Amino acid sequence: MAPTPIFRRDFRLLAELRVSEAQTLLRGRKVCGAYYLAGYAVECALKACIAKKIKRYQFPPKKIERIYTHNLSDLMSEAGLQAKLEIEIKRNTGFARNWSTVKDWSEESRYKSAGLNGKDMYNAVVGTDGVLQWIKQRW
Repeated sequence: MAPTPIFRRDFRLLAELRVSEAQTLLRGRKVCGAYYLAGYAVECALKACIAKKIKRYQFPPKKIERIYTHNLSDLMSEAGLQAKLEIEIKRNTGFARNWSTVKDWSEESRYKSAGLNGKDMYNAVVGTDGVLQWIKQRW
């Protein structure tokens, strides 16, 4: 059975959903889960940008392994946004600070039960000069 294709709109919806879930977890003081989901929202948003570059906005098959990473810096590059990112970092210190917080996110954070600042991550993703807002202008 062929895998179900994932489309740009799916990643956009997932990004929004993960942000909402992170906010809910923060309200419940579940900061580690909020950290993970806020970072995952950025991953989904970057994958929406990658899908935008592809025929019919569909995410390509797993044959192209480099885009199936969870590394946000690598995904930024695959989305073709690296040069724009560097310009924004130089132009906007708030955004630079936020990217500095977000870029080190890892899917491995889902296994951590302490030491993650979910509130800072959430604010870096959706707050003033947030990384997600910047990506949304390009997805």
